[in-house]
Amino acid sequence: MRTPLWFPQSVFARILWLVLIVVLFSKALTLVYLLMNQDMLVDRQYSHGTALTVRAYWAADESSRGAIAAAAGLRQLKQDEVPQGEYHWPYTEVLEEQLRLELGDATELRMRAQRSPKLWVLAPALGPDWVEVPLYPYPLKGQRIWSVLGWFLAIGLLSTAAAWLLVRQLSLPLKRLVFAARQIGRGRSVRLPVGDTPSEMTELYRAFNQMSADVEQAARERELMLAGVSHDLRTPLTRLRLSLELLPADNELTEDMVRDIEDMDAILDQFLAFIRDGRDEPLEELDLNELIREVAAPLNQSEERVRLCLEPLPAMPLRRVSIKRLLANLMGNALRHGGSGVEVCSSLSGGAAAPYVVLSVLDRGPGIDPAELETIFNPFIRGDRARSTQGTGLGLAIVKRIAAQHGGSVELRNRSGGGVEARVCLPLGLLLPRDAA
Repeated sequence: MRTPLWFPQSVFARILWLVLIVVLFSKALTLVYLLMNQDMLVDRQYSHGTALTVRAYWAADESSRGAIAAAAGLRQLKQDEVPQGEYHWPYTEVLEEQLRLELGDATELRMRAQRSPKLWVLAPALGPDWVEVPLYPYPLKGQRIWSVLGWFLAIGLLSTAAAWLLVRQLSLPLKRLVFAARQIGRGRSVRLPVGDTPSEMTELYRAFNQMSADVEQAARERELMLAGVSHDLRTPLTRLRLSLELLPADNELTEDMVRDIEDMDAILDQFLAFIRDGRDEPLEELDLNELIREVAAPLNQSEERVRLCLEPLPAMPLRRVSIKRLLANLMGNALRHGGSGVEVCSSLSGGAAAPYVVLSVLDRGPGIDPAELETIFNPFIRGDRARSTQGTGLGLAIVKRIAAQHGGSVELRNRSGGGVEARVCLPLGLLLPRDAA
């Protein structure tokens, strides 16, 4: 089942919202409890005093009732003189219940909390008329309720802040794991601290560290093996090249064999370039456009084979040799497969919040089968059915690795009208936006 867009997407947000909802729900229940119980105790005392006042008023003789009414602020009213009352939960129910217990089941009550609060009590068991009793604002005064709500809001905010700190500490090991996984993907050596983590994360960290060590060991063994093979093959190739130089120059077989040896040397260079992926090369603040011009200059010596459409770009941290290798591979592929009409474009995109540089190398070759676009960046994979079969299949794999080391991405797209666009996105900040394409 797909998670709705309005639902928190991260574990941190989900736990924080869960704690917040639980805190607010508990505070709401506590507020209801206080309104229904603690204030009811006060209201019962207030209604008991009202009952005593009404009972004393009707127990006195008629000559004394005027003095009692004047002293207590009471008034005796007929049925048609009493206004309609107002309902205030839970105070009305509490007062009615208490007065009926003390003055009889037939007792009626009307209440007004606004505009000079008053109570009107009719106790048929004591007297025939209504008695108006002054009602003091407490506990029906609205300011008191807002004061309680304000306290609960403050407590809720403090609880939320405490929950935020707690959840942040709980999610910190997961953030470390995400960061470490990204560093591993960029070819860096990373180890996670096991000593200062919760017990639930300790085993996960140990497994990750073991996996990281195994990956590094496998990379070292692969590098050693390929470097050894490349070194061992260069010696007999050099001897063959020297032997061919001693043969007559007009021999056609000699020229073919020299070209084969040069191809084998180029293949070995690709292997070595794939092994030495530039992870140890330092970053420099460079202008990408200058590197593009440096790589394109030898290709445009005799004629303009690569047209440059470069927009001004800010300096950004780059590995000089690695980026030049990326550019050389993309331009070489475009020239080899697309012939003339190769263009290299650079631009700035993403806005001020998350800017990134877009580098596009475009050709007008036969294009690539859409079914191969997903796998063409894998090592030793070539787009054989659509484009030339020359090369080792490592060029695009090297391009993808170099782009990933700079926090970017690379994508191949078939162009309308024929040809391919190789688009590289490199972030100017720490991360590449999700919509960068």
